[in-house]
Amino acid sequence: MKVIGFAGYSGAGKTTLVERLIPLLKRRGLRVSVVKHAHHKFDIDHPGKDSWRHREAGAFEVVVASDKRLALMREFEQPAQLDVHQLIAELDAGVDWVLVEGFKHSDLPKIEVWRAADAGEAPRAVRYDQDAHVAAIATDAPHLLNAPIGVPMFGLDDVEDIARWLIDSGDRFHYNVTTHG
Repeated sequence: MKVIGFAGYSGAGKTTLVERLIPLLKRRGLRVSVVKHAHHKFDIDHPGKDSWRHREAGAFEVVVASDKRLALMREFEQPAQLDVHQLIAELDAGVDWVLVEGFKHSDLPKIEVWRAADAGEAPRAVRYDQDAHVAAIATDAPHLLNAPIGVPMFGLDDVEDIARWLIDSGDRFHYNVTTHG
């Protein structure tokens, strides 16, 4: 499997970029999984549904499966912060690409998604000049990035080019679960 992260501030466009990359990679016959960092308490279930009722009753894990999908929900008895490598290890080993959204401090190769600040706001700091794991940048304002870049730069809308670059550079993103897990 190959793994690439997408890191940036909230609102920079990470989710949109990942969402647009998935069908492009799938059209090339590749299986794609996503690992997404969520903050605090989140829920993918809805009150009143069977799986929600089972969790509310105290089940440690609930697996919901149909002929189309599987979902695993696990309740931590104590707060636990799984690292990105533990989450990748939970995925199907036969996947071609894992797109990781968030986890900006991880040691994964990543694309920094950087958007210029809204009018009147100071630009947010970039990470590529301090993070050796930044493999590329996707931005809407390349002219505002004044430090020497040293990595490929793409426009936020250059999704075809980003997909092509990922595939062409695929060996660089090879991930071995047993090494990291």
